[in-house]
Amino acid sequence: MKNPLPNESYLKRTLEKDAPIRGHYFRDQTAIIHSMPFRRLKHKTQVFFAPENDHVCTRIEHVMHVATIAKSICLGLNQYEWELDTDLAFAIGLGHDLGHAPFGHEGEYFLNKRLGGGNSFVHEVNSYRIIEHLANNGKGLNLTYGVKDGIIAHNGESFEQHLVPDDDMKNLELISNRKIRPSSFEGCIVRFSDKIAYLGRDIEDAITANFITRNELPAEVKEKIGANNSQIIDNLVHDIINSSRFDDKIGFSDDVFPTLLLLKDFNYKYIYHNTKNERNKIIAGKIIYALFDYLLILFEKYERDYAAYQKQSLKLEKAFGQYLETMHNFYLNETNPEIIVTDYIAGMTDSYAIDCMAQISFPSTYFR
Repeated sequence: MKNPLPNESYLKRTLEKDAPIRGHYFRDQTAIIHSMPFRRLKHKTQVFFAPENDHVCTRIEHVMHVATIAKSICLGLNQYEWELDTDLAFAIGLGHDLGHAPFGHEGEYFLNKRLGGGNSFVHEVNSYRIIEHLANNGKGLNLTYGVKDGIIAHNGESFEQHLVPDDDMKNLELISNRKIRPSSFEGCIVRFSDKIAYLGRDIEDAITANFITRNELPAEVKEKIGANNSQIIDNLVHDIINSSRFDDKIGFSDDVFPTLLLLKDFNYKYIYHNTKNERNKIIAGKIIYALFDYLLILFEKYERDYAAYQKQSLKLEKAFGQYLETMHNFYLNETNPEIIVTDYIAGMTDSYAIDCMAQISFPSTYFR
């Protein structure tokens, strides 16, 4: 099975560049891995904030899981005369969550709310903004269209049984919501791989956090999909391969998909919306709001006077000024300071956001 667009469409870059040795998509993988936004993922929450617990999944582990699952599905389908590019799928998986704010989906929710709601801040769209514009000191990573399209369209919260690629080449700059499909089968596979990766892994973390016990998993889930992360990944990957191998679309079987939805509902009820996590959500919101208001006032007070920032006593104020200086050329025509503040906060790790909150909450003598 081939993708709907000509091959050269997926390889198109904003700035054309040859990749004679590594190949275009492998080059994209290395560009993502060596980027600062990727490195920050190791200190960003997946579901549970636990920076000192090596057994709890972080965002960087999640994207690696997604990339390897997507590659596995591609390899499996290629045995049945599909023509899937494993490097493309792997690159999309690596980069799909670069736009997440600190504190996971809670951080995304509060940033979006602070900006007015609706689609003011969508991490999929912000992932594209980072790889195309913000990374590399405002120059972007210059990735291929195929990778950028898969990243902005990955929508891990949409649970469809089947997907076929969009047959139009989109203007990615105009996308502002999640109501799009990837333009490649590899992008569709990553969209499924994202769900496969987090549903099982989040169960393991929830058990570690004493949110649930393994015995509480629905019997149908344990029987058809599995009782632990390894079983869930293995069974769902094989189901996608077996149900898609002779088809013209990617998806789950009629037998497994209802059970997958049952697992999703269980996770949402007992993990993501668990009342035990309510305090952390409230704290995340307070931190996001406080930092946003503080930096916005600071920016409007000093505007782009970098010398004024360097005279401030707090590390946060100096770092924000350095960021503005580094990104000066990129922000030359940006008239909305809320966008600049959003970019800075969204790039923070959880621990850095907490440290910044402490700086603006306690006397500055503690941080001299």
